[in-house]
Amino acid sequence: MSVTVVDGPAIIIGYEYRLQIEAGSALFPTGAAFAGQLRAKVSTSSALATLTTGNGGLLRRSDTVLELVVPPDATERLAPGSAVIDLVRTDLVPPRHLAFILEIPVVQPVTRGSG
Repeated sequence: MSVTVVDGPAIIIGYEYRLQIEAGSALFPTGAAFAGQLRAKVSTSSALATLTTGNGGLLRRSDTVLELVVPPDATERLAPGSAVIDLVRTDLVPPRHLAFILEIPVVQPVTRGSG
């Protein structure tokens, strides 16, 4: 299995997080449904957030772009370090894992409790 590392924005604890994922082919077709669980580690038993196309946590932008939206109430439960998420296409039988896992840095903000 090959691993590709791409730098991207960190999750800032207590703030909304957005990340656009761009695929090299039409991985996100019209009408497809997706789900992903955000966890502190792969081995963590409980998910901090379940993002889906139905709850607005995963937004299809085009056939090749999907946006993750993690609400502040989920990011505030993270600790500095990193978090993980993968995606599953749920409208297929059986559901299809998209064969990638994101490990996203998590940082404590300097400005906290201002909202």
